[in-house]
Amino acid sequence: MTTPFSTVAEAIALAGTHWPKNGYTFQDEAGAETPYSFSEIEQKTASLAYGIQAAGLKKGDRIGIIVVEPEQFVLTFLAALRLGVVPVPLYPPLSMGNLDAYAQRTATILQSAGARMLVTSARLQNLLWSQVDLVPSLERLVRAEDLVASGTPTFPEIAPQDIAFLQYTSGSTSDPKGVVVTHANLVANCSAIMGPHGLDLNHVDDVGVSWLPLYHDMGLIGFVISPILAGVPIVFIPTIRFIKHPTCWLDTISRHKATASFAPNFAYALVARKARPEQLDRWDLSRMKVFGCGAEPINPETMRAFVEVMSSRCGLRREAILPAYGMAEATLAISFKPVADHMRTMLVDAERFQADGRVEAVDEGFQGAFFEHVSCGTWFPGHEVSSQDAEGTLLPEGVEGELCLRGPSVTPGYFENPEATAAAFKDGWLRTGDLGYILDGEVYVTGRIKDLIILNGRNLHPQSIEWVAAQVEGVRKGNVVAISRPGPASEELVLVLESREAQSDSQKAALVQEVRTRIQQEMGIVPADVVVLAVGSLPKTSSGKLQRRKTRQEYLAGLVGQTGSRTAGASADTLTLARHMARGVWSRTKAALRK
Repeated sequence: MTTPFSTVAEAIALAGTHWPKNGYTFQDEAGAETPYSFSEIEQKTASLAYGIQAAGLKKGDRIGIIVVEPEQFVLTFLAALRLGVVPVPLYPPLSMGNLDAYAQRTATILQSAGARMLVTSARLQNLLWSQVDLVPSLERLVRAEDLVASGTPTFPEIAPQDIAFLQYTSGSTSDPKGVVVTHANLVANCSAIMGPHGLDLNHVDDVGVSWLPLYHDMGLIGFVISPILAGVPIVFIPTIRFIKHPTCWLDTISRHKATASFAPNFAYALVARKARPEQLDRWDLSRMKVFGCGAEPINPETMRAFVEVMSSRCGLRREAILPAYGMAEATLAISFKPVADHMRTMLVDAERFQADGRVEAVDEGFQGAFFEHVSCGTWFPGHEVSSQDAEGTLLPEGVEGELCLRGPSVTPGYFENPEATAAAFKDGWLRTGDLGYILDGEVYVTGRIKDLIILNGRNLHPQSIEWVAAQVEGVRKGNVVAISRPGPASEELVLVLESREAQSDSQKAALVQEVRTRIQQEMGIVPADVVVLAVGSLPKTSSGKLQRRKTRQEYLAGLVGQTGSRTAGASADTLTLARHMARGVWSRTKAALRK
């Protein structure tokens, strides 16, 4: 697909003239829907742009956005893009159990970006007003609905190389850094995503549905920016509604006769488990071209189980499952499985692969240990992916190394962070920090370099160990972390996991023994320690990824299980919330007095 626009600002202004019948539909938390044509999006964003401009912001200024409601978030974000004001999307507080850490992290990002204004939901304003005192550059906090103003904004000229927005990385392996995403990056990547070498979607036949968080690149670029560049209509489900009622995702897809959606691995397991027989009988998924799956290495068993249920009961095409690979530094997407193909996997001799990173294919009758790696397909035209060693030497096909990328989707670097930029962008390549290999022109992602566990000379990817442990009855799937600790002679394996239900000491002991036995039988490794935690105790990023490095740090410090999203008690939650609300009210009062 070749977009008719050179910038996203131009697309927002003119999409309605190209595709007058299409636009966005926003659900609220009760499921009621509000449609906007692209022409109405232009009008609404112009009104908000006038409000932003009247508040004193100009092209190049940064504006933080912490908005829960999809409708308000999308309109505010697009209004800023039209002005050349650089939005910084941030995630809202996910629970009351970690407000102190949330406030500090939010202040760190706003300060790093030099944000002048923070736009937030009405329900969050008292909680977030304290950011004005914490961040020196921050001049004011404004409710999203208060930005609407009657007047005509003065839109500056926006060039392809201008910064569109800052995408702060989720921090699964490091402190957050602001990825600089230009309009040229977005046009290149979004055109590839929607085009024939990507999802092959068009404005006539296709409809997308997304519940993904809009502060994260997969939800924001994949379902807000890409569609407006191609004229594809989209239905947005509030993320909180999906969390409370996961099956609303497939219900919305069926009602709207949608053709495309994306989600992380865990969502497919969750919705297949939660679906009731009467829902499966009602849903029609026959029009779905694409159920995309990205984020961490994809568990093929999860995707096969989803396809088995949905193809036999709901008419889903088996080839609709689309494994993908991407990252913020590449704008969003790097490679996709071809839409018409089935999901492909490679069975690899585990011993050989752990010893030297070489792929030796085996068949299903192989008697030894093997890994199953999912193909994430081919990279986009005009781009190139390679596997390289630590010195930057290109490795042959079928040899694991660091995956590296070059092409027009690669972003310029990190905002005002030359050290981090120099470390990640070398000799014309983006060094992704991901491990993987290229085989027959397709990308196989195997893990993260910083997560790699080395035991007695064997290179072990934590995901392969975690997936085995997750099969044990009582272990909460998707909530297992494999790490290492120093031992007397070498590193030792440790597993930290959440149990699905509260357990007595004897039940925990039995679960620990079962996990040890399963890992020993299937991996040939005996864990030195297995730690069982309650639901919500593992540290995760804002996008829901497990934080292995942080888990290891907490384990070694004796603090594991104390900083997760739901680890504080009800009384502690109430006191923490009251303290933050009081700070916010005080900051708001001081701002009013100064004004």
